[in-house]
Amino acid sequence: MNPIFHRLRNSLALKVIFSTVMLSVVVIYIAGSALNSQLSAGIKKVNLQSSIVEARSTIFSAQYRLLLAQGAKEEDVRKVINDVIASATSLTSNENAREVVFLRSPGNSRELDYEITSNLVDPVSIPANLSAKVRKSPNHGYGYVTIRYIGGAKIPGLAIGEKVSIPNAGQYEMYLLFSLANQNTTLNLIQRYLLLAGLSLILLIGLITWLVVRQVVRPVRHAAMIASQFTAGNFAERMAVRSQDEIATLGNAFNEMAESLEKQFARLENLSRVQQRFVSDVSHELRTPLTTLRMASEVIFSARDGFDPIVARSSELMVAQLDRFEKLLEDLLEISRFDAEVAILEAVDFDLVALAQRCADDLLLVAKERSTELRIYSIADSVNIKADVRRVERILRNLFSNAIDHAEEKPIAITIIASHDDVAIGVRDSGVGLDESTLIRVFDRFWRADPSRARTRGGTGLGLSIALEDARLHNGELDAWGRPGKGAHFVLTLPRQAGAEINSRLIKLQPDDYHP
Repeated sequence: MNPIFHRLRNSLALKVIFSTVMLSVVVIYIAGSALNSQLSAGIKKVNLQSSIVEARSTIFSAQYRLLLAQGAKEEDVRKVINDVIASATSLTSNENAREVVFLRSPGNSRELDYEITSNLVDPVSIPANLSAKVRKSPNHGYGYVTIRYIGGAKIPGLAIGEKVSIPNAGQYEMYLLFSLANQNTTLNLIQRYLLLAGLSLILLIGLITWLVVRQVVRPVRHAAMIASQFTAGNFAERMAVRSQDEIATLGNAFNEMAESLEKQFARLENLSRVQQRFVSDVSHELRTPLTTLRMASEVIFSARDGFDPIVARSSELMVAQLDRFEKLLEDLLEISRFDAEVAILEAVDFDLVALAQRCADDLLLVAKERSTELRIYSIADSVNIKADVRRVERILRNLFSNAIDHAEEKPIAITIIASHDDVAIGVRDSGVGLDESTLIRVFDRFWRADPSRARTRGGTGLGLSIALEDARLHNGELDAWGRPGKGAHFVLTLPRQAGAEINSRLIKLQPDDYHP
């Protein structure tokens, strides 16, 4: 049943058809039940009235003939009763067959016994409660019974009885039993036709709903297909408009939107290409004068001991700013590669723990200058992965450097956890932290949490942005968490095999030592 529920949940047409059919079933069931009840009641009422008329006429005729037989012999009285039974069971305007039953009333102690039934009807067919009703009623009494025949046959019936007086035998009860077999057959036929009509109506409603919904859903489905083409980068598809109704208005609006989007994307793509080429060209063109400046600055820097102290300090500042300028050019070139989607992975096998230790050792002097230290906690002494070692090293250096800049002279915890498919590295500092509103911008290009301090320490504002791009190039993810005064936590999650998907986040983004 799961595929059926899946299709029902993902198809608007099936939802509408299913809902319409279910509501139609409820309505048709209620209407059919009411109609069947009314028809059944009507047929039973007509049959009852006609049966009562016939029964009263027959019983009145029998009473009259028995009255005329007053003082006759027993054989003559019995002959009258037999004639009454014969005429009652053979002459009837009712289409149902009928039987006659004569029963002695309770308290009748006469010796003569005229109890008799037609066609071997079992006297137990007359229930005691109906007999009591007939005896108490000044006229007739009736009830629905089961006509039982000696031999085992049973049919549904209607019994109508009245008190009669038989000469020399006292009071008896005369019953006419009308078979309801034909009536029940008619009612069953009506029910079958009602059921057939209801099913046919439900099928017709479902078919009509499908035809109507199809006219509405088909354009919507076509629009969804074209929208998926837009997502894939194909803006040439358009909706076919063949009428002037509301769907046509939707189609025209959709096509106009598509044309507008196509123009906007073309303009943005052209602007992006121009920007990428500009950044790339400027970065390349600046390398030549930068190399010349680097050579000249090194000559000046090497001879700074013979300069005036102010000039010597100026040479040191010039070398430092040239280093920063060169780093900025390298970052801009890398960003341009990401934008042009030409960045590639050169995956090799290496030990992630050893790489993290080497990066920490390289930044040891910088950490000491900031009065902090990098502490590495690994789940194992060695964690081997296959990835681009240059890019992973760049991610780690960016994260470690960023933590050192904001640690506020507190230790930095580096946690490495690995599973069979994934590996995660958490970098936790307890420094100034980040405001929740700035977390969404921490990976933006050229964005700084503290611009004044970042400029003093030489940041380019591109490190975390490049780190995020490097992580996603591996099909990994880089997440950030922070609170003011509670520090920050960066979590890098990578697949152990380059190009695979990450299956789980091994390190929680919110650190365990955080207490609001």
